[in-house]
Amino acid sequence: MPRRERRAQLLESALEVFVAQGYHAAAMDDIAERAGVSKPVLYQHFPGKLELYLALLEQSCNTMIANVRTALESTQDNKVRVERTVHAFYDYVASDSGAYRLVFESDLTNEPAVREQVDRVTNECSEAIAAVIAADTNLPEPAALLLAVSLVGMAQVSSRFWLDSQRRMSKDEAADFVGGLAWRGIRGYPKTETEH
Repeated sequence: MPRRERRAQLLESALEVFVAQGYHAAAMDDIAERAGVSKPVLYQHFPGKLELYLALLEQSCNTMIANVRTALESTQDNKVRVERTVHAFYDYVASDSGAYRLVFESDLTNEPAVREQVDRVTNECSEAIAAVIAADTNLPEPAALLLAVSLVGMAQVSSRFWLDSQRRMSKDEAADFVGGLAWRGIRGYPKTETEH
């Protein structure tokens, strides 16, 4: 198998094991077995469990950040932007892969490299949202960033709560509900007309 395909296969197998067992309980033996390879093959690609976890975590964080950026860039309508951004979080936590657990529920956040990746999701998503808020409202950067972090926090915490409460509402209904709440708040900051 080509190196790139093998790496993707190993990451997929590792994701299944880490999501099911958490970092501390997962063993490289379990990951190699799940992937159908020997441990030496696994170690050819990843020198240790932490490096494998970090590669997987980075991939998962990149996905979440890209989803938020895509939501923001998909329209110029800010109401729709808010809705799509909230949906990005709900779609991410509802994914069958369970990758969100690595980002939002890692049992290794005391490890600086893991904490850095986890914080990167909040920071980069918030910065992308803040740029839109600042451009549209002329709010100063600190105020725009605070609003953006609040929106990210609302979407992240509510989506995890929705998932943990056995999805008593449909995903889309829950995301629409929270998106509506977020829009009612953020629309109070009027769009600034650019003067020419």
